Amino acid sequence: MGAHLDAEDTAALGSRVTRKVTYRIFPIVGLLYVFNYMDRSNISYAQLGMEQELGITTATFGAVAAIFFLAYVVLEIPSNMMLKKVGARLWLARIAISWGLVTVVTGFVESVTHLYVARIALGIAEAGLFPGLLLYLTFWYRGRERGRAIAMMALAQPIAMVLGSLTGGWILDHVHWADMSGWRWVFILQGAPAILIGLVTLVWLPDRPSDARFLTPAESRWLESEIDKEYADGPAHKETVRDQLRALKNRKVLYLAFANFFAACGLYGFTFFVPKIVQQLDPSYSATNIGVLGTIPYLVGAVGMLLVARNSDRTGERRFHVIGLMLLAAVGLFGTIVFRHDPVPAMICLSLVAIGVLGYMAPYWALAARVLPRGQTAVGLAGINSIAALGGFFSPYIIGKNATADDVTVGLYFPIVCLVVCAVMLAFLKVPRDRQPAESPARATTAGV
Repeated sequence: MGAHLDAEDTAALGSRVTRKVTYRIFPIVGLLYVFNYMDRSNISYAQLGMEQELGITTATFGAVAAIFFLAYVVLEIPSNMMLKKVGARLWLARIAISWGLVTVVTGFVESVTHLYVARIALGIAEAGLFPGLLLYLTFWYRGRERGRAIAMMALAQPIAMVLGSLTGGWILDHVHWADMSGWRWVFILQGAPAILIGLVTLVWLPDRPSDARFLTPAESRWLESEIDKEYADGPAHKETVRDQLRALKNRKVLYLAFANFFAACGLYGFTFFVPKIVQQLDPSYSATNIGVLGTIPYLVGAVGMLLVARNSDRTGERRFHVIGLMLLAAVGLFGTIVFRHDPVPAMICLSLVAIGVLGYMAPYWALAARVLPRGQTAVGLAGINSIAALGGFFSPYIIGKNATADDVTVGLYFPIVCLVVCAVMLAFLKVPRDRQPAESPARATTAGV
């Protein structure tokens, strides 16, 4: 199967294989990332009960939440190298089971010191999941389809935020089994599914197309051959540790990493302060009002993410999509400052921000995977994500430091500047377009306009 196929046959084959891959691996990939993001952030609502029981101040809570990133940043690259060494199935399962266990155990902490230890352990356990999943998708999707695949995975973020908020609030109010506080059950009940998903991953997830029983041998060979063609260094081969670490000297890797750092400052600056911004719109809002209204930008952002990814894949263009989304988010944040006391236009502006900071991820990561040589994808993707994760330190800190007691939006000028810097940096980055399908000349012509 391959050389004698005409364009129409190749198109049908590509659609069939992609459909099989999506139906088979995406339920697991999606669940892994949904519960990963939920278990990382569930401390934000669990702290409503912890603050009195464990004597946690606002300053202490900020430190506890931030310390997660220390081990997380350091271990991203080693984790992706291990994934390439032992296989995606085993390593992703290990990550899920270990972070699930740590989350459950967090429900039994008895002091602030225990909580610090638990958060550090969670960073160690979770490290490498996101870049590992990105790397895994490069094994299964051609460049022209990768943007939508990444967008489907990235949808886990808004889904996790909405689902985690709704279930977390309900657990806090209604679950007090075994004379244990509701905040403890938030960790226990939201951590347990990760363990089950890890076990399913271990049994169900194939490492590569050549291991996939749901593909015929001919389909597996065709898919791996198509993906090999997209890499300048040819088919996959066994790289040494030194080969992989060369990614850290790759100027494009470093350039993309720092561009993504500025994008992440915008993302974290938005997500950490949405509730406070919504509360500021009308002081009479109850916590329930704030929670419901706070989901609106994420729902809009999720729709925008899919539409952006679809168009980016259709045209094969990545860079200008990201630039446009960064500027859109910057405009949205500025509008939020201007309309900080006017609910309707402020919510519209927050939704524009969500489209920008959520929608950029699919074309950005497809772009990153496109410019990296095959031998540098594991370390390169992890390195880019590690530097971006530092935005979780800087942006909330600077926003909080500059905000006043009555107006948190004063601090939003920092992420606005960061988003613009990211757009400017990417404007000077030269990258190739993804190859367009040869089977549809009309479509290729339209996409090139």
